[in-house]
Amino acid sequence: MSVLLAVLAGVIAAYILIYYSLCKGARFKSNATLKGKTAIVTGSNTGIGKATALDLARRGARVILACRNKQKAEAAVYDIRRESGNSEVLYMHLDLASLKSVRSFAETFLKSEPRLDLLINNAGLIVCGKTEDGFGMAFGVNHLGHFLLTLLLLDRLKEAEHSRVVNVSALLHHLGSLDFNLLNTQKDLVTGQSFWHAFRAYCHSKLCNVLFTRELANRLEGTSVTCYCLHPGVIATEIGRYMRLWQRLLVLPLSKLFFLDPEGGAQTTLYCALQEGLEPLSGRFFSSCALQSVSALGRDDALARKLWEVSERLCGLS
Repeated sequence: MSVLLAVLAGVIAAYILIYYSLCKGARFKSNATLKGKTAIVTGSNTGIGKATALDLARRGARVILACRNKQKAEAAVYDIRRESGNSEVLYMHLDLASLKSVRSFAETFLKSEPRLDLLINNAGLIVCGKTEDGFGMAFGVNHLGHFLLTLLLLDRLKEAEHSRVVNVSALLHHLGSLDFNLLNTQKDLVTGQSFWHAFRAYCHSKLCNVLFTRELANRLEGTSVTCYCLHPGVIATEIGRYMRLWQRLLVLPLSKLFFLDPEGGAQTTLYCALQEGLEPLSGRFFSSCALQSVSALGRDDALARKLWEVSERLCGLS
């Protein structure tokens, strides 16, 4: 019995050590209020997007939930209004897998909303398939849709005294690369449609987020707009969303023990959106509410410029 108790104590101690040293993310603590300010959060009907929108609403912001699924978004609006006590939480339809939808959203927003202070490009997915415009789903949704959305709203952002763009990337960008020949011929960053290809495409798209943020910061220098990208952590509720059943069953115990809940996953997003004094770090990458280094490709200014130029062309902006 004493041996069993010793082993059990060792397991618990190991779990606590691993969880608090490697897995538990930092908490963002701020009393910042956002009364009179407007924020857009993409993909905010669930997960860290919804947690982010809830925090912003609690601070008094007017929050636009930019989502594809109307039923889930309207349910999220109801939840956030109830939990925050803020009635200025609205849903606007946005399907990032359709450049037409992105343009329609921007047109509707610019006609109805006089200001924009925070644009949080949160939506992301790991899935096979093609967008409405024929792009690989990860590239089209995770990068290209957000790229176009940001550019269409940039003038409105510049009208605010201080505004920010926050792009949710991932540490998996370290595994990413870009093949422009493949992108030009296949409109995708990978050649296959397996789960492995979907995972690779996700990594590549997260590198696109890092490079987009870097080039955007360079182009915004001297304006009132700054931008940041981040790794939110691995989120328990979203992991395995597109996995097969046996893969989900394998990962589920680990996710319950080690992965962050949506509120924990939103902390670095909130840090990048609200932390005072970040302006000199525009274009940089954050994780656990702290500055982090990016991959060598993520620091390549020439690659960032080329991605910008190719993205403009693919969106029909050049």
